Amino acid sequence: MANVFAILERDHDMVKRLMTELESGPPMSGRAGDAHMSARKQQVDRLITEESKHEAVEEEYFWPVVRELVPGGDAMADHAIAQEQRGKYALDELIGYQPGEPRCEDTLMGFISEAREHIAYEEEHVWPELRLVISPERADELGSKMERAKKIAPTRPHPRTPPRPGLLKAASPLVGTADRIRDLVTGRHH
Repeated sequence: MANVFAILERDHDMVKRLMTELESGPPMSGRAGDAHMSARKQQVDRLITEESKHEAVEEEYFWPVVRELVPGGDAMADHAIAQEQRGKYALDELIGYQPGEPRCEDTLMGFISEAREHIAYEEEHVWPELRLVISPERADELGSKMERAKKIAPTRPHPRTPPRPGLLKAASPLVGTADRIRDLVTGRHH
C-alpha cells in the first residue's frame, strides 16, 4: 500500500517523462513519417488520459485533505485547482490533436509549460506543508483511496464540470465509464 505522496510522485514522474519525450521529439511537419506522427499522437493521448485521471482524483480526495489539514490550505487548493482548470481546457483542445498542426503544437507546448509550473507548485509548496500535518496512517489511507479511484476516473478532461469533491466522487464512475466507451469507439486507445 503506497501513501499519498508515493502515488502523486509516481503520477508526476510519468507525466514529466511524457512531456519531456514530447518536447524532445523531432519537430513535426508534413514530412515526418506516418509512424512517427502516429506515435506522437498516441503519446499526446496518453498524456491526456493520465493527466485527466490524476487531476480528477486530486480534486476528489487530495485537495479536500489539504483544505482540512494544512494551515492556509484553502488558498493553496484554490490556486492549484485554478491551474488544473486551465490545464483541463488545454487538454480538451488536444483531444483532436493532429501532429504538426501549428495550433495543436502551440496548445501542447503551452500545456507542458503550465503543467511543469503546476507540478512544481504541488511538490515544492503543498507537499511539504501537508507532510508536516498528516499522520502516516492518514497518508496511507489517502493513497489507497486515490489509487482505487484512478481505476474508474475519467480518461478525458471535463473542464466545465465544477471541481466539487462530492459531485466528482458521485459522477466519476459514470463519467469514467462513458469516457472509456467513447475512447474505445473513437479508437483513441489502441
